[in-house]
Amino acid sequence: MQFHENGYVTGEPRVKAPAGVGIDRPAALPAAMDVLIVGEGPAGMITAAQLSQFPDIDARLVERRPEQLLVGQADGIQARSVETFQAFGFANRVIDEGYHITEMSFWKPSTENPENIVRTAVAEDDANGVSEFPHLIINQARVMQYFAEVMRNSPSRMVPNYGIEYLSHSIDESQEHPIEVRLRTVETGEEFAVRTRYLVGADGARSQIRRDIGATRQGKQAAHAWGVIDSLSVTDFPDWRVKCAIQSHDGGSILHIPREGGQLTRMYVDLGEVAEDDNHAVRETPMSEVIARANEILHPYTVDVKHIAWSSVYEVGHRVTDRFDDVPADQIGTREPRVFILGDACHTHSAKAGQGMNVSMQDGFNLGWKLAHVLLGVAPQQLLRSYTGERQEIAQNLIDFDMTWSSMMAKRPEDFDSPTELEDFYVRTAEFPAGFMTEYKNSLVCGTADHQDLAAGYPVGKRFKSFKVSRRAEGNTVELGHLAEADGKWRIYVFADAPKAGEDSGVSRLGEWLATDAASPLVGKDLGGRKRREWFDAKVIYQQRHLEFELRDAPEAFRPTYGAFDLMQYENVFGTAPEGDIFEARGISRDGAIVVVRPDQYVAQVLPLSATDELAAFFEGVMPHA
Repeated sequence: MQFHENGYVTGEPRVKAPAGVGIDRPAALPAAMDVLIVGEGPAGMITAAQLSQFPDIDARLVERRPEQLLVGQADGIQARSVETFQAFGFANRVIDEGYHITEMSFWKPSTENPENIVRTAVAEDDANGVSEFPHLIINQARVMQYFAEVMRNSPSRMVPNYGIEYLSHSIDESQEHPIEVRLRTVETGEEFAVRTRYLVGADGARSQIRRDIGATRQGKQAAHAWGVIDSLSVTDFPDWRVKCAIQSHDGGSILHIPREGGQLTRMYVDLGEVAEDDNHAVRETPMSEVIARANEILHPYTVDVKHIAWSSVYEVGHRVTDRFDDVPADQIGTREPRVFILGDACHTHSAKAGQGMNVSMQDGFNLGWKLAHVLLGVAPQQLLRSYTGERQEIAQNLIDFDMTWSSMMAKRPEDFDSPTELEDFYVRTAEFPAGFMTEYKNSLVCGTADHQDLAAGYPVGKRFKSFKVSRRAEGNTVELGHLAEADGKWRIYVFADAPKAGEDSGVSRLGEWLATDAASPLVGKDLGGRKRREWFDAKVIYQQRHLEFELRDAPEAFRPTYGAFDLMQYENVFGTAPEGDIFEARGISRDGAIVVVRPDQYVAQVLPLSATDELAAFFEGVMPHA
C-alpha cells in the first residue's frame, strides 16, 4: 500500500483526501448527476464503490430502506469474491471475521434404516487448489458495510441516500443528462425528479427498472420453496460446524452452513414444490413448521432452536433476462445503452449453489470501471455494449449449473446412477462455485488466444490467477495478483525473456517502446484528469532471483515517476520467488510474454514481447489517442 507519494500522511491511510465531488459533498441528491444507482444490494454497492474512486464522477446510490442492511440475506463468499475484496482493500478483514469452509459433509439415508441419516462422505472444499483465497461465510450485511466504508473513505466521499424509492424514468438524448428519473421519499410520499447520464438498476428480483426497459425474464418461474433460518441452537447432530448437504429418505433436503462467530448457523430447508395456484401463500409458512421439517430430515438427530437471528420463506425459479441493458436486440449498434440492470434484477436461482451475491458483485465490478472510463472520456461509449454481452452468458451458465445441482440435491438416493454421484459432482465442479469458470469471449476489451501458448496459465478471458514473486526493491515475497487495486487501471505484466536485466533483450526493447513511442498506450495526452500513463500499471517479472540484478537495470517504463514530487516507483520490478518459479507454475514461455489484464482482473491479451503493433492496436480500440 502506497500513501506518502504526495507528502507525509498521518492517521488511517485508507482514508483518501477529498477531491472533486467529494469536497463539501452535499448530503441531498443533486438535480443532475453522472450515474444513479438504485438498490443497496451487493451489485449496487460494488458498482458504487468502484465509481467512488473517481472524484470527477458524481455517482449516487438510492435505497428505499430507511437505513443500511443490518442482518440476513446471502452469506456465502466464494474465493473469487475474496479476490475481488483484495482489490478494494478489505479481504484480510473479511478473512479474519468469516467462517472458513474447508470441507463438506454429505448425509444420506442409512441403507439399514432409511429413516435415519448417516454421513456417507466428506469432500475437501478446494482439493485442486484453484485459489489461494478461502471460501468464506459472512453476513451479506457486513460485506455491504465494508463497501460503504470504501465509499466513505474515497476521494468522492460517497454515501448512500436511504429512504428514496425509484418510480420510473424517461430518456431524451438531446439533453446533457438524458435520463429523467422519478423518485419518491418513502417517509413523506413526496415525489421529485432528478437527471442522470446513466441509470443502474440493482433493485432486486422484482426490479421495476427491468420492467421499464422492457427486458423479459426467460426460464422456469418460481416453483420451489425454501425456508431459511439463521439460528443459535442446541443439537446432537455431529457436523453442526461443518457445511453439509443432507438428503432424507422422503426426498427432503437441507443445505446446512455454519456461520461466522462460532455458534450461528444457517439452514436452507427444502419445503418442496409450490403449486401453480399458490399465489405466494407458502411465504406465510411459520418458522415452527420450517423447524419441524428440519427435524424430520435430520432424524435421528434433533435441533432445538433457541434464538432466531433472521429467517425467511421464499420461492425460487431459474430465470435470466433476455438482456441486461435498455437496447433491444434490433437496435444493437444503432445506439448505446443508458440503463443497466444487474444482480437479482437479471438472474434468479436457488440458494443451493451459493452464487447469488457472488455473481451479482461480479456484474457490478464488470460495469463499474466501464462506466468510469466512458464518463471520463478514456474509452468510447461502445465499451458499454460489452456489459450485456459478457455478463448475460455468465448468468446463463450459473442457471444451468444451479439447475443441475438443485435437481441432484432433490433426488432420492436410490435414483442416482452411483452412490457417490452427488459428492463426485461437487468435487469435479469445484472451480465453478469458487467463481473461476468465467471466461469472456472476444470483444473490444478481450482479445484472441492467438498467442496463448506463451502463457498457458493465463487463459485470455479468464481471471488473472496470482502467484508469488520477489520484489526487487526490498526482496519481499508478494502475491503478484494481490497488488492490483480497484482503481480503474489496466495492468500490463511483462514476463522477461532469458537475458538478464540490463542487457539488450526483448523486454528492454519493449520497455523503451512503452516509455517513448507515440503509438505506446502509455504515451500521449492526459486522459480523464490523469496523465495517460497513470491509467496503466506496468510491471516486469524477470526469470532471475531478485539479487541477480539491480532495480535500475529494469527499463524506466517499469520505474516511472509519480506523485507531487516525481518520486520513482520502486514496487513494479520483480524476480522469481523462493517458493516457486512463476514462469514454470503458470506455463510462461522462457522467450517472455506480455499479459494484459483489465481493471476487473480478467486477462485481455497474451502477446509476444515483440508484438508492439498488436498491443498498440488493442489499446487504440479501448483507449484511443485521438
